[in-house]
Amino acid sequence: MTDPVWPMLLGRFTWDSLPFVRAWHNPTTNELIAAAAGGIVVVSGIAVLVLITVLRRWRWLWTEWLTSLDHKKIGILYIVIALVMLARALVEANLMRLQQAVAVGNPGFVAPEHFAELFSTHGSIMIFFMAMPFLTGLINYLVPLQIGARDVAFPVLNAISLWLTAAGAALMMASLVIGRFSTGGWSGYPPFTEIGFNPGVGPDYWIWAVTLGSLASTMTGINIAVTIYKMRCPGMKLMRMPLFTWTSLCTAILMIFAMPPLTVATALLALDRYLGFHFFTNALGGNMMHYANLFWMFGHPEVYIVILPAFGIYSEVVSTFSSKELYGYKSLVIATMAIAVLSFTVWLHHFFTMGQSASINAAFGIATMAIGVPTGVKIYNWIWTMFRGEVRFTTPMIYALAFMMTFVLGGLTGIILAFPPLDYIVHNTLFLVAHFHNMLIPGTLYGLLAAYTFWFPKVFGYRLDERWGRISCLCWIVGFYLAFMPLYVLGASGMARRTQAVMETAYRPWLYMAEAGALILLCAFAALIVQLWVSIRRRGANDVFVGDPWDGRALEWSVSAPPPEFNFARLPHVDQAHWFYDAKRKYAPYAPPIAYHDIWMLRNSAVAPVIGIASGAATFGLVWHMWWLAIFGLIVIFAAVVARSFVRDTHRVIPASEVARIDESWREATARAQPVPREIETSPANQGLALVRS
Repeated sequence: MTDPVWPMLLGRFTWDSLPFVRAWHNPTTNELIAAAAGGIVVVSGIAVLVLITVLRRWRWLWTEWLTSLDHKKIGILYIVIALVMLARALVEANLMRLQQAVAVGNPGFVAPEHFAELFSTHGSIMIFFMAMPFLTGLINYLVPLQIGARDVAFPVLNAISLWLTAAGAALMMASLVIGRFSTGGWSGYPPFTEIGFNPGVGPDYWIWAVTLGSLASTMTGINIAVTIYKMRCPGMKLMRMPLFTWTSLCTAILMIFAMPPLTVATALLALDRYLGFHFFTNALGGNMMHYANLFWMFGHPEVYIVILPAFGIYSEVVSTFSSKELYGYKSLVIATMAIAVLSFTVWLHHFFTMGQSASINAAFGIATMAIGVPTGVKIYNWIWTMFRGEVRFTTPMIYALAFMMTFVLGGLTGIILAFPPLDYIVHNTLFLVAHFHNMLIPGTLYGLLAAYTFWFPKVFGYRLDERWGRISCLCWIVGFYLAFMPLYVLGASGMARRTQAVMETAYRPWLYMAEAGALILLCAFAALIVQLWVSIRRRGANDVFVGDPWDGRALEWSVSAPPPEFNFARLPHVDQAHWFYDAKRKYAPYAPPIAYHDIWMLRNSAVAPVIGIASGAATFGLVWHMWWLAIFGLIVIFAAVVARSFVRDTHRVIPASEVARIDESWREATARAQPVPREIETSPANQGLALVRS
């Protein structure tokens, strides 16, 4: 069963590559879990295909979504990918915590190699295929609306980025069904991922999935930066942009400069594995430290790639639900830029324990402490924004408040880790795991969930159920504290991270507490799904077509919910920051334009899905040494790019009469809607028109 099957066609595939076969021959709990995970992926995939077929939605799916170049639909698809991957990562986190809880003095139910796969996939998914797609989807959807543009600068490139991300996520899911994943962690360190130590397909899955994701993020960074620089509406100066747009711009710049080192690192690692190069081996001139430097030159800016957009989200949420202008706007902009610059100066603190000189460690320790200053500026500004404001404790606002308290605690532990001697003691313990999650869960995940709740009415035209939103929010908060605060105690007590079995019985109660927290986090995600289901069922009662349910400030609230394909019937002309917010108080912001004009929009294109599917096929072929499939995929990619270059009829016209019909129907609905005071803004009375207060 371990001999290759038709090697010329299927490469190094054997029947034992299938978890179902392994479970049949060796029905241990470990193998049954692997088979069940693979079975869920297969059954879910088949169920989706059958459902689409039964509903006869293939043509609709292809024409309306998969080939669309509309930045809004692309943003939604990014977020769908992120939520699917979040579900898998949460299940894996629960398996790891459950294994550690039961494996005190005994082996538990997950084998050491399988446990290593779990923490590798969990970390890789949460960073590359949950946080990155989620924030990219939000940026895609919101930035053109916030700057008064009709689309991003390069719509085709935008769609290709989406499909490359989808291909990388598909490789991650394929590793559950055929073969095994890497055991080298989310960072993929050699020698754990070198062919001499791990000749299987796992590291190759990791290499190509991450490479596809990093290429997509690089292109996204270029696209968003050019969009913000070049496509702002008249009067939208840089210092009039919303904070979310500012953080998106800094994030885009970080993507442009931080993702290439990761791409280079994975490419060189692939050369080591496929062609016998020795960039990172321990012999023939290789040096693993080159990989560590390349990876963390990406890795620490990556922390701020995923956190800066969340800072922008919190700025929008706190200002809106405090009914106040954001305190210290300029200082927040400067702090954002300072964080972006300083993020490139601290990468070495990720390997304080690897033998640098004391002077180098001291320099990077000081830089690490310095980056906390602009972050602290933001915390103070949000607090002062709330001070004497009319604070409404909606679900997004509760996420923001929980973030502020929890993030400060994580920052304090970060200062501890910035001291090289202290870091040396706890670097390889659960203390570091606790700190990392202490920053990323409230810093990123809470922000993404706050944005999901805050802008959902704008995206789909109806509000999410507030009750289930609060239940989910409470579970995320309680689950986080129970799951990760015990890890500080365990780490300070000496428990190593990535440990499959535990010999110290004193750790047992803390591990039980951590597992209880992980289960509550899983319940939080379940409540999020229930909230969506309930909201869809009650969408008629929660309709907010007018598009301004929260008395918003930025331009995205000045159009209908959901916005029309062209975003604005007439591009806005702004003369100050918060133009729409002030316009609601000074004059009629919903006055129709003097005249309507034809609007040119890009036609749908199949080039992006073709490139994405071909990229997935090519990299899958590279993983399994199916050279024919890899070559075929590359040829299809090249052919698709060449074929696209010959297409001349790339635009279509939305006639002025159609623009007028869509815009006037929205303005009529606005005129009929009853303004709703903030006290009942989460009730069915809210039709999307907030009562304006001076």
